[in-house]
Amino acid sequence: MLRLALQTARRRVAALVAVACAMFGGAALVTGIGVIAESGLRSQMPVERLARADVVVSAPQSHQPPEDLPIGLPERNRLPVELTERLAGVPDVTAVIGDVSFPAAVLSAQGTPVTASGHGWSATRLADEPGVTGQPPTRPDELAVDAGTAAAAGVQAGDRVNAVVAGRTAQFRVTAVVTSPEPGLYFADDTAIQFTERRVDFIAIQAAPGRTDNVATAVREALGDNDLVVSTGADRGDVESPGAAAARSFLPALAGSMAGVTLLIIGFIVAGALSVSIAGQRRDLALLRAVGASPKQIRGLAAGQATLMAAPALVLGAGAGYLLADLFRGMLVGLGFLPAGLPLTVSPFPAVAALLLLLLVVQAAARGSAWRTSRLPATEAVSESRVEPRTPSKTRTYAGVLLIVAANVIAVIPLVSQTSLGANTTAIAGILATVGLGLCGPAMVRWVSSVLAAKLPARVSAPTWLAVANTNGYAMRVAGAVTTLAMAVVFTLTYTLTQTTLITAIDRDVEATGKAELHVTAPATGGLPQDALDAITTTPGVKAAAPVSTTTVLWPGSVFGQIQVESSSALILTPAAANVLDLDVRSGDLNDLTGATVAVSGDADLGSEVGFHLGDGTFVKAKVVATYGRGLGIGEVVVSRDLAIGHTTSGLDQRILIRTDDPGTVRASLASNPVLVVGEGSGLATGTGIPPELWINIVVLGVLLGYLLLGIANKLVASTAQRRAELANLRLIGATARQLRRMMRREASVICGIALVTGLVLAAVPIVLLSLGLLGQPWPAGPVWLLPLVMGVVVVIAFAAIELPTWQALRPPPVDARNHQS
Repeated sequence: MLRLALQTARRRVAALVAVACAMFGGAALVTGIGVIAESGLRSQMPVERLARADVVVSAPQSHQPPEDLPIGLPERNRLPVELTERLAGVPDVTAVIGDVSFPAAVLSAQGTPVTASGHGWSATRLADEPGVTGQPPTRPDELAVDAGTAAAAGVQAGDRVNAVVAGRTAQFRVTAVVTSPEPGLYFADDTAIQFTERRVDFIAIQAAPGRTDNVATAVREALGDNDLVVSTGADRGDVESPGAAAARSFLPALAGSMAGVTLLIIGFIVAGALSVSIAGQRRDLALLRAVGASPKQIRGLAAGQATLMAAPALVLGAGAGYLLADLFRGMLVGLGFLPAGLPLTVSPFPAVAALLLLLLVVQAAARGSAWRTSRLPATEAVSESRVEPRTPSKTRTYAGVLLIVAANVIAVIPLVSQTSLGANTTAIAGILATVGLGLCGPAMVRWVSSVLAAKLPARVSAPTWLAVANTNGYAMRVAGAVTTLAMAVVFTLTYTLTQTTLITAIDRDVEATGKAELHVTAPATGGLPQDALDAITTTPGVKAAAPVSTTTVLWPGSVFGQIQVESSSALILTPAAANVLDLDVRSGDLNDLTGATVAVSGDADLGSEVGFHLGDGTFVKAKVVATYGRGLGIGEVVVSRDLAIGHTTSGLDQRILIRTDDPGTVRASLASNPVLVVGEGSGLATGTGIPPELWINIVVLGVLLGYLLLGIANKLVASTAQRRAELANLRLIGATARQLRRMMRREASVICGIALVTGLVLAAVPIVLLSLGLLGQPWPAGPVWLLPLVMGVVVVIAFAAIELPTWQALRPPPVDARNHQS
């Protein structure tokens, strides 16, 4: 069978090249997604600051929901300082360092802040032989400065400087200049621990030589059954960055969101390419049936031939998948979704998984394509091998119609759920509709071509008549091209316009929320100084001012009746926020946002209690004091500042919103403070540029669309190339090459017309419903050039993929072409 498979493969090069191209692209995509997913589960940050610590104790930096992947905590989860004294007595421990980190900046002589990170003096023991010029700080009003910060601020040992430390502005004496690879201000340990409310980020333990494992075991025993994390070796890298776990947990979710649509498209393209290949061998397979081959052998021959052609392409594609994953990682780093130091995990597992998965796809698709021919009686198989089945399966047609109906039902969700989750069902509805089209496509194409044939004028030209007749007679073949072209239309329009419409709706929500004319931030000091609000409130011309910050909470939500914990952005507000923000409060009052209280989006019972996790993993229960209607732009929940304080990494307000009748005067007054940065509006709007999430979707869309268009072109080229005998027979009965090219162009026109109309109709329903739900209008928000561009690309791909192989097929004499094909 293997030898026979190789012999028959040589005569079907065009179709099998299409299979190889489909498998190459599919293997690259699946491997790349696998690398991203594995990196999210296994990748670790490199060990830098903690290289001299043998054992590190930290609080958990992720939350484990039941029966789900862990969710990274974006805020630092800290430990009580008393734990350092407890661990100092563990045998073979030579040093215990409770490291703290907090926002800090030195002010130059002109008052300009020079950003650094505040630490206790003991943190210098974690550096490799730091050079110290001067003496360690011992008093609350003393600090040491790293050499880079000292040079930037123009200070040296013995000088007195102003500094903003954890939001407090005070004067300090510089006791030492420290050679350090990172910008840092170093305080006496007792002083530093006060800035973080007597909590440490982690505890670094140095062990006697060769006793690291023993110390780690003893530390675990000393900690007991609590949930603290004891890290050694490469595991120490994640402890340094509180955002590492959150960034890493984003990768499996991202890979999962890409996997479904990617596998669906790969399945469509591979199955389409194999169906063209097997269709061109129906006569060969039928003759094998006639000489005694069993149905199982026929299907095995088809699967073996496809596997032989696919295997080399799969290996090359898997290698390209690692390069694709690396490019995607670089994009995520550039957009701020991943820290630059987080590497990809490179192992053979994604490639092996992709090879096994796609080999199964090849086997299933090839055997399915050969199923009908293998099951027919030998004589009937031979008689049918030259013609295509004329009547599409009713069961298949009904299943396709039901899927299209189901897709339109799903598309209604954005009308009743104006959320990001509801908006994402639009793209799902579009893809589900194209699957339905793939099933009922032959019946639809045959009906459309029958209508066209009935409407043709009596004196229509021969090429036009032949094009319509071919479309009607070979509905199965035409439907495959129509379905893939329509999928490109639906996929592009629904995915792109869903994102642009959602972003526009979010922007409208945020713009309507902000009532402030100005906003103030202090990025150089890691947050606003604690006295900034009072200073701004007393500035002439200021009518109202309120601090507004953001955090991330783990909020319980219902998805299809199941409670799931999701990471959700949340505003941190005080009662004064009602003066600078309009959340479209539906019930309750934001003035009650004090203590353990929250306001929630949508419907909720005032006075009811909700439980959720704050950004550092702390579980809290809070009373609902208000509900609001702008959840799409603001988020599911608003947390009171009293509840969130102490549970964010910096502990400082991020911005202050200001209402004033004279923005110019107020801005000029605040600009005199070099620590503060004054901006127009609320500073919450997202419309100033393309959001990072949209860039990710655009890149993923571009890669998948490129693969889809390549698959379409390959399929059309292979299908047209296999019609050499048909074209040769038409030439032998008198048709000219020019007439045949005109016929093929008209066929391409019919295919493009049906595909574009069908794709636009299938995409229009979910997009219109989404626009009505989010924007209150039937047309989406998005680039006006998208639709003509999509239509133009589809037309160019279809005509080029049909025209070029037609020219090639008409070059040899008709007798030679027919003999070669047979």
